[in-house]
This record gives sequence, C-alpha cells and structure tokens, in this order.
Amino acid sequence: MPLPIKNYTKEELVELLKKMGEPRFRATQLFKWLYQKGVTDFTTMTDISKISQRKFDATFLTHSLEIETSEISRDGTTKYLYRLSDGQAVEGVLIPDSPRLTLCVSTQVGCRMGCAFCKTARMGWRRDLQAGEIVDQVCRVQAAIGPKRKITNLVFMGMGEPLDNLANTLKAIEILGAPDGFQFSHRRITVSTCGLVDQLQTLGEKAKRFRLAVSLNAADNETRSRLMPINRTYPIERLLSACRAISLRNRERITFEYVMLKGVNDRERDAKALINLFKGFKAKINLIPFNETEGIPFKRPDEVSIRKFQELLLKAHMTAIIRDSRGDDISAACGQLATASPAS
Repeated sequence: MPLPIKNYTKEELVELLKKMGEPRFRATQLFKWLYQKGVTDFTTMTDISKISQRKFDATFLTHSLEIETSEISRDGTTKYLYRLSDGQAVEGVLIPDSPRLTLCVSTQVGCRMGCAFCKTARMGWRRDLQAGEIVDQVCRVQAAIGPKRKITNLVFMGMGEPLDNLANTLKAIEILGAPDGFQFSHRRITVSTCGLVDQLQTLGEKAKRFRLAVSLNAADNETRSRLMPINRTYPIERLLSACRAISLRNRERITFEYVMLKGVNDRERDAKALINLFKGFKAKINLIPFNETEGIPFKRPDEVSIRKFQELLLKAHMTAIIRDSRGDDISAACGQLATASPAS
C-alpha cells in the first residue's frame, strides 16, 4: 500500500528516505515542493532525479482527502466538505478577516465529548484523523484558493477535540510549522480544547508550539457539567490548576471561550461568578453568542444582555472580547459543523 507522505515529520521522512537509499537533503526538497510550492506530482519536481521520482511515485500517496463540496456565506466565509479515503467526511471553514485568512481545522470525524450546545457532538465519535489528514486540509484549501491568497492562521476548532487526538494533532502542528514547509509560527496556530486535564498536563513545553484556548462556558461546576459532560471528570478547579501549570511564552495568556446561552449562563450572576473565578488569573475571555442550530435546545441571548455581560467583565479589569459569528447562514459557525454518514 502507498504510504501517505504527509503523515511524516521532516525527521521521520529523513529516516524513511535513508532506508530507500536517498540522501538527507531529499526530505528538504520534498517538503518544499509539497508545502511551499503545492506540487504533488513527483514527475514535475525538477531538482529530483527521474529514478527517485519514479521511486517516490510508487511508494507515496500525496493526498489523503479531497474537497467534495464548498459553500460560500454572505460574509465571505467558505465551508468545505472533505471526503476521506475510507468514505468518512469532515468539514472545515475558511474565514476572511483582512489581513488574516484563517482556516478552521478538524482533528476527528465526529467527537466523543458530548457538549450539549455542539452539533458535532450529535454525530458521536467515528475515528481520529491521522496527522496527514489534518495537514492535507491546509494543503487542499490553499491549492483551491490559489497562490494570490495565503492562509495566515490556523485554528484547531473544527470537528473533534484536538487533545483527544493529541499525538496526531501535535505531529500535524510540527509538520505545518516546519521551516521547509508552511512555516506557521506558534502565534498563528490556536488549539482549542474542552479541558482534558490529563492531556493538558502532558503538554509541558510543547504548548509553546501554539496558542491555547479552553472552552469554559460556565463559572460553576453544576452548570458546566450540564453543558459539558467532561466537567464531571475534570471539574473547573482541576482545569484551572492545569492551565496555570502550562508552560507559556512570556506575556502570553490562555484564551477561555465562553459560549453564551440565553437564560443559562448569560445573567449578571454568571458574569460575577466568572469574575470571582478568575481573580488572580490573567486570561482573555472570548464571549461567543450561541449560534442557533436545528436540534440544539438553546437560544442566543439578546444584544443588550451580551453587551451588559461584557461590560461587567471589563469593569472588573478583565480582557473580554465578543467574537463575531461567521458563516452562520451556511452552518459554518462555531458549534455548527457536522456531516452525514459516510458515502456508500
């Protein structure tokens, strides 16, 4: 069976090519062709010998997914449906916000976390994505939009829980940040988690490869457990303790995401509880008004309630930003990604 070449880090590829009788610098050449130039036909890689081209063509698979459909929102956001080699599918979202062009990346087919406000959770978990399938989302979208537009930022906030697929997520980030590849810096990669404390505790220095965002959504355990079953295993106190222990770069802060649900966590008392929770903890709060979705029994708060909630946080000298919904008219906004059963 051909080997998916995008599953390999630079050093892994060096070792594999060495066994094939190829020099070390060949891995650098391949990384530049695949990720900087977007070339996937080995026969057009002009600085590689014909013998090696044929060898690679017989050994490697350059694509692990295809863009099956794309849909453009009224605000310019594009939602992609990627078809995987086994017939499963995942979605991704490209968000234009000049000068940034951000791609929302998926790490799993479905999700096992069961968050009550998330459509992906209704799918359940089907399987993890391999590192190459994560990387290939970036490759395929970049090829689709052409060389005049460049993806500048990546957010691992698509389908799935990135830390539930930690090894492949970290491997994909290493490949995407490689100097001979896409060269995404840690400032341009954000990984969002619902709060898997054991995995957070294993990150250590690896957390410096990306910015970290934690989906919080409530300031008390009773409400958070109702919204996010993971809180029954890792309550807020354990989560914040793990966050405090994460090794970050100087002056960097963890972002906490707070999906605002009408009558559930958007009241004045909820804001005050959030203020008390973060006393002595420097954090950035992203307020995300709920994107209403068919089959999900929550409502978006009104604008007055959203602004009042933010003002209470700002008066307490917290950093609180209201995040705009993008692509909600095509079900591409936060919490709206989901796919049907695999094609027959």
